[in-house]
Amino acid sequence: NLFGTESSERTLGLKNRPFKYGEVSRITGNFEQVIGEGGFGKVYLGTLDNSTIVAVKMLSESSKQGDKEFQAEARLLMIVHHRNLVSLFGYCNESKHMALIYEYMANGNLRQHLSGAFLCPVVLFLLENEIVKLYFVLTAIGKVEIHSIEDHSKVLTWRKRLHIAVDAAQGLDYLHNGCKPPIIHRDLKTTNILLNEDFQAKIGDFGLSRAFATENDIYVSTCPAGTPGYLDPEFQSSGNLTKKSDVYSFGIILFELITGRPAIMRSRDGSASVHILEWLIPIVESGDIHSIMDPRLQGEFDINSAWKLVEIAMSCTRPTAIQRPDINHIWQS
Repeated sequence: NLFGTESSERTLGLKNRPFKYGEVSRITGNFEQVIGEGGFGKVYLGTLDNSTIVAVKMLSESSKQGDKEFQAEARLLMIVHHRNLVSLFGYCNESKHMALIYEYMANGNLRQHLSGAFLCPVVLFLLENEIVKLYFVLTAIGKVEIHSIEDHSKVLTWRKRLHIAVDAAQGLDYLHNGCKPPIIHRDLKTTNILLNEDFQAKIGDFGLSRAFATENDIYVSTCPAGTPGYLDPEFQSSGNLTKKSDVYSFGIILFELITGRPAIMRSRDGSASVHILEWLIPIVESGDIHSIMDPRLQGEFDINSAWKLVEIAMSCTRPTAIQRPDINHIWQS
């Protein structure tokens, strides 16, 4: 059974309820609108009977690696509940049809806003179906930045960025210190920080997450985990993942919030790439914070809080795990 024993299903409560495949088809309008896609399959826009808008992640039949991750995410989301984690409304587990039904995050993911590539998919769909398809294909391969429709009022303000940082830290603190046993996300990145209509940030995509028997357990990975740019340098040499591996990834996310740049920065022609830390550490060490700040902020940020965030991000991204702080020390500061 994908979701464990019958007794565990009985304790899920009303929210994590099972959906029949027919229901899933109906609430998505026969899978009419794709709002995302990954290695597991496609995500569709749906509407429940009470008019709640949801996101429906369907597991593709051709997805082998995704199957394990899909099961892990389902099990985990049924037992974790926090305002800074994406909520699961229900699931479908009918022979070849597996689906997870989540709360819909109307403002997409953090990376889209930092790159200027976010357009509400509902608005696009209402405009013209073909535009929706084109938009998602292009953003999926990272080749589009929609500057023509963007004005300064659409840019994430410095205050919003600080709130997003605190939201993400609180969600991660819950996973690390509020769950027994602790849970390591293993794939924190700006595309997994989702934003609701009020720009409240929630951590999503728990397909690679692992729970441990004790506080000090280390997960030894025998297969690739995580995303280049966000991976703990110690993991790359030892294969060991701990809570401090998530802290490193969180530090990279902070630097993306500060600079607006991606974890792996590429030259305009795509011929060369540099890690964000290689670019910014020499600049920060020279005392020049203005040169790393996101130019889209147009200088509208508080210099003291900017330095504070830089200091926190630097502490999170130290090369060895033992040098990095625990996440609960970070968000409280």
